[in-house]
Amino acid sequence: MYSLKVFLISSFIALGLSGCQKTSSDTAPGQQSVQENKLKTLAIGYQKSSLNLLVARQQQLFEQQFPGVQVAWKEFPAGPQMLEALAVGAIDFGAVGNTPPVFAQAAGKDLKYIGYEVVPQNAQALLIPADSSIRTLADLKGKRIAVQKGSSAHELLAKVLQKAGLSWQDIQPIWLPPADARAAFDKQSIDAWSIWEPYLSAAELDAKAKVLIDGQAFARTYSFYIANPQFIEQHPGATEKILQSLNTADQWVLQHQQQALKIYQQSTGLKQNIAQRVIDKRLKPSPIYSLKPEVVQAQQEIADLFQQVKLIPKSIQVSQVVWVPTPKN
Repeated sequence: MYSLKVFLISSFIALGLSGCQKTSSDTAPGQQSVQENKLKTLAIGYQKSSLNLLVARQQQLFEQQFPGVQVAWKEFPAGPQMLEALAVGAIDFGAVGNTPPVFAQAAGKDLKYIGYEVVPQNAQALLIPADSSIRTLADLKGKRIAVQKGSSAHELLAKVLQKAGLSWQDIQPIWLPPADARAAFDKQSIDAWSIWEPYLSAAELDAKAKVLIDGQAFARTYSFYIANPQFIEQHPGATEKILQSLNTADQWVLQHQQQALKIYQQSTGLKQNIAQRVIDKRLKPSPIYSLKPEVVQAQQEIADLFQQVKLIPKSIQVSQVVWVPTPKN
């Protein structure tokens, strides 16, 4: 009887200690790092022109930030295709222009804004052929204008039409990804092309394209780093580490500009003079921040404009899909 009593008491104490240990580990300061160790793969979406990401890949900055994690890189021609992949969990995060997240949110896609970067205002433009009869924005009426649907160039074209006093019904939008749009532009089967870098500089220098109007005519705009909400939830500390790596890449670019140019050339296949032109436009430095209220408001204004002109089917609240960093003690 005594032995049984000792056994029961010992078992009770052991269970109690086990419970205490579990509670302690659940609230321990090191819990986040334990969860981070569970991260096994990191899938990154990028475009050929995403310099910070290109440098981060070449310098293996994410591998350094996440030791032992398998990092996968997936290239996309534009933001809309990237966000389709993000919504189904094919990538964990990526870099896009200002418009793709608006279309994605309006379509009910899962996403979170985690960071932003200021876009040089002359990094996107509406191009016309060198011998075009188009002289003013009013001359765009009835014209065939190529644009990647759901891209930042889509938003630029919307603002151009608004400035010209034209509607989408006044033009013939030709929905083409950049490579196809460039082919159509070279054949002059379109009258104008709304596009971003590096396709912009390539067309100016190689195809003698002329800028009818560029982003300098409008308010400042931004590009964004977007993550899958499930990824953020499952790996709560990873987001800040991702932003740290991107800012490390930006500093590396400042300190190694010739090497950064070579990395950019290798990724894009551009001639040196075109690649240099694009790099020269880049803000120096070009840091990445978590979203500030004025940036959220800028995105909201795009969403409101798109809903007003029926480019998206419903009104959305951008603030609902913005990641908020954990306050530091």
